[in-house]
Amino acid sequence: MTTSLPYPAGAATVFSSDQKILNALRSSRSVFLGRNVRGGVHSLPPSSSSSSSIQAVSTPEAAKATTKRSKVEIIKEKSNFIRYPLNEELLTEAPNVNESAVQLIKFHGSYQQYNREERGGRSYSFMLRTKNPSGKVPNQLYLTMDDLADEFGIGTLRLTTRQTFQLHGVLKHNLKTVMSSIIRNMGSTLGACGDLNRNVLAPAAPYARKDYLFAQETADNVAALLSPQSGFYYDMWVDGERFMTAEPPETNFVDSPEPIYGTQFLPRKFKIAVTVPTDNSVDLLTNDIGLVVVSDDNGEPQGFNIYVGGGMGRTHRMESTFARIAEPLGYVPKEDILYAVKAIVVTQREHGRRDDRKYSRMKYLLSSWGIEKFRDVVEQYYGKKFEASRDLPEWEFKSYLGWHEQGDGAWFCGLHVDSGRVGGNMKKTLREVIEKYKLDVRITPNQNIVLCDIKSEWKRPITTVLAQAGLLQPEFVDPLNQTAMACPAFPLCPLAITEAERGIPSILKRVRAMFEKVGLDYDESVVVRVTGCPNGCARPYMAEVGLVGDGPNSYQVWLGGTPNQTQIARAFMDKVKIHDLEKVFEPLFYNWKLGRQAKESFGEFTTRMGFEKLKELIDSYEGSPNN
Repeated sequence: MTTSLPYPAGAATVFSSDQKILNALRSSRSVFLGRNVRGGVHSLPPSSSSSSSIQAVSTPEAAKATTKRSKVEIIKEKSNFIRYPLNEELLTEAPNVNESAVQLIKFHGSYQQYNREERGGRSYSFMLRTKNPSGKVPNQLYLTMDDLADEFGIGTLRLTTRQTFQLHGVLKHNLKTVMSSIIRNMGSTLGACGDLNRNVLAPAAPYARKDYLFAQETADNVAALLSPQSGFYYDMWVDGERFMTAEPPETNFVDSPEPIYGTQFLPRKFKIAVTVPTDNSVDLLTNDIGLVVVSDDNGEPQGFNIYVGGGMGRTHRMESTFARIAEPLGYVPKEDILYAVKAIVVTQREHGRRDDRKYSRMKYLLSSWGIEKFRDVVEQYYGKKFEASRDLPEWEFKSYLGWHEQGDGAWFCGLHVDSGRVGGNMKKTLREVIEKYKLDVRITPNQNIVLCDIKSEWKRPITTVLAQAGLLQPEFVDPLNQTAMACPAFPLCPLAITEAERGIPSILKRVRAMFEKVGLDYDESVVVRVTGCPNGCARPYMAEVGLVGDGPNSYQVWLGGTPNQTQIARAFMDKVKIHDLEKVFEPLFYNWKLGRQAKESFGEFTTRMGFEKLKELIDSYEGSPNN
C-alpha cells in the first residue's frame, strides 16, 4: 500500500540531501547505546571497515523547517520535559487537570476519564496503565496491583492487548499513592501512554528455550534503550528516587536530559514487538517495528528479521487514514539490533509529521516514502546496509492456554479471561493461588494470563481451585471466546461511539447460535474483535470478523483477516445495527460451510469470494435448510 500524503515542507525530505546532516553522521563517534536492566552493557559490534562502522545517531545542526505544529507539540516543548503544568495541576483541589496536563500525564502512564453515563455533571477519575515488557509481572507486583484495584480503583484489573495492566477509577488525590506503590513494588507506568515507545511485546510463554529467552531479553533491552531518561516520572511520583532504571543511552541531543527523544519526544505513540518464528501471539505486523529472532540449526540466535510500518488507528470517512500491516525492512546480526531499532526510531522522530496527529504514526511515513526510500534513510542513521531478510516458516497464532511444560522441570498454565477483565470471584481466586504458591505471572497480547513456574505436584490442586472460580481449561471454553478481543469502550473511554467489552459476550453467543443454525461444528471458530471506535485498540482490522463502532448501537463490519493474523481485513459494510448482525453473518457463515475449500478459514473464504459476491449471497439468502 502506497498513499501520497500532503507533508509539510521539509517534513518528508530524505536527509541525504542535507550535507550538514551527512557530515554530522560521518563525524559522530560510536559509543555504547544502552544497558539492559540486569546490567549487561551492549558494546559496539566490530566492523570490517570504517565505511561500515555503526555511527551514533546525530541531530541536525538546525531543526527542520515545518509549516505548522499541532497543539500537542507546543505543549510538549513548553513542559520542561513533561513536568509543567502537570506538577502544579496535581496540587489543586479540582478533581481533574487542565488540557495541557491531560496531554502530559499520558507520558506518565495515565489517562483522565469520566463516566459518560452519568448525568448532571462529570465524575473524573484516572486510568493507569503499567509497562511490562514481555508481559512479565513479578509476584510482588501482581499482589500490589490486586490490592490497589480494591483500595483505589473500581475493584477490577484489566489485562490489555499490549501485555499490561489497566487500573480504572483512580481519583486524582490518590494518584501519587498509587503511582509510588507501583514503582516501589517492581512496576512502572512510565511511557505506557504518550508520544514515545509503548510496552514492548514478546511471547508470554516462559519456555526455557534459547530463542524464547532471547526474544524476551531483547524486549527488555529495547524497552530500556527507549525509556525516557530525564527523570520527570520519578520527580513527580517518588520525589526523584529512581527504581530499576537503566543507564542512559548515548546522547544524540547534545547535553539533553532526553538523549533520544529531545524536548518533542516522538510525533505519536510507537509500538514494538519481538517474537520467534511461527509464534504470532504478538500480532507482529500491527507494530511500528516487528523483530523476529533468527536462529541457526543448533537453535542459537544469530540475528533478527525486521518489519516496519504497522499500525491500526484510522478515522471514519477519512480514506487518507488507514490501518496498515508492517513490511520487511531487512535482517541485522543480533549484536546490531539496538543500533537498528534506534535508527528506525530516530528516522520517525526526525521525519514523522508533527502538524496533524491523524497522520503522525510511522505507517504514514512508510506509505508516503515507500519502503526503499525509508530503508535508505534508516541505513544512513544506522551506518550499514541491511542484509536480505531470512526465510521464515508460516506464522501461527498461539494462545498458550492450558498446561504446558516449560522445559526446566516446571509447568505454566494459561488461563482465558474474557476481554481481560479480572474481577469478582475470579480475582479473589487468582490472588489466593498466586499468593499461596508465590507464582510470577505473565499477561498475553490476547488479554489472558499465564501462571509460571508451577511444580508438578501443584497442578491438580491449582486446576481444581481455578475451575471452581470459572477459570477453565481450554477444552471447556468456547473456541470463539478463546480468540475474541474487545476494547473497554463505554462507559469510561472518551472516544467510544458504541459498546465493545460490555457487548461482546452477547455478540459471541449470537455468533455461536448462527453456527449451530447453519450446521457448523462446535470446534469451528472465527476470530472476532470488537472496538467502540475506529482507533483499533483490540486490533479489529486483523480479525476475520471485525466490528468497529461507527454510531450508537452500530458497527462498521470488516472482513478478511486470517487466523494467524498475517492479512489485513477490509471494510465490508457501514452502519450495521447491532440487532441486524444475523442478517449479515448468517448467510455468510452458511455459504462458508457450503462452499469453502479444504481447511479454508472464514477470512480466507471472504477474500476469495470478493465483497460483491458476498453481498449477493446476503441479498439472495432464504434461510438455512438445516432449520
